[in-house]
Amino acid sequence: MLTSAYPVGKTEELINIMNDVIEDYRKRHRRLRKVNQSYRESITSISHDIRTPLTSIKGYVQMQKNADISQEKKAEYLRIVERRLIELGDILNQLFEYARLEAGEFQLSPQRLNIGNVFAEIVSMFYEDFTSKGVEPQIEIPRESMFIQADKHAISRILENLIKNALVHGEGNYRFSLTSCEGYVVITIANETEQIEEKDLQQIFERFYTTDQSRNRRTTGLGLAIAKEFTEQMGGSIEAFLRQRCFVVEVRFRLAFDFVE
Repeated sequence: MLTSAYPVGKTEELINIMNDVIEDYRKRHRRLRKVNQSYRESITSISHDIRTPLTSIKGYVQMQKNADISQEKKAEYLRIVERRLIELGDILNQLFEYARLEAGEFQLSPQRLNIGNVFAEIVSMFYEDFTSKGVEPQIEIPRESMFIQADKHAISRILENLIKNALVHGEGNYRFSLTSCEGYVVITIANETEQIEEKDLQQIFERFYTTDQSRNRRTTGLGLAIAKEFTEQMGGSIEAFLRQRCFVVEVRFRLAFDFVE
């Protein structure tokens, strides 16, 4: 900070202006350093998430070339390669979708939706995934119709990402519910977990954030970030809680009452 032995008149005014300019420059410099650090971390995360399935694919393709292995083993390796390619496709699709969201390139088309129908459709898509784990989620959908103004693709992606997050990271007691409260639709996705602590809740919706520090579960950490972006772009709200060992995500949208069935 600049000072003067004779801070009077125009000299004092000039010094104050220059100090303001210097402080502004320092703030901009700190912000730029923070952005650059975030950018480097993002590149590292993306590289790791893409490299992991690619390394696995390369390894199994090389093993298939081994003339000494049986046809059964080769078929098994081929199935593993196919699964890894699907995982890689999911990662690239999420990265592309998030990039478009951040750039404001998604043109949402709100329409009157029966949220109960959309909720039931998306939950049913994952039902076999849960039963294959030996669990059956508790599902609560009211009989009465509830309508909201929203883009169907965006709502579907929100639900898919939240349920997939529960499927990948949850450890039991899966509960998916759709209720109404004080003029809002409330979507609740809950599951038991030992991975998440209170300190994680402040960052849980940030891009590339994952509580699996080893990143062994082959997720980008973008699912919840995408859900948050879509929710807020449609005027909704999304929050995460810990309640008795359960990780809970609540999404709220205002009910649309002026409808004719």
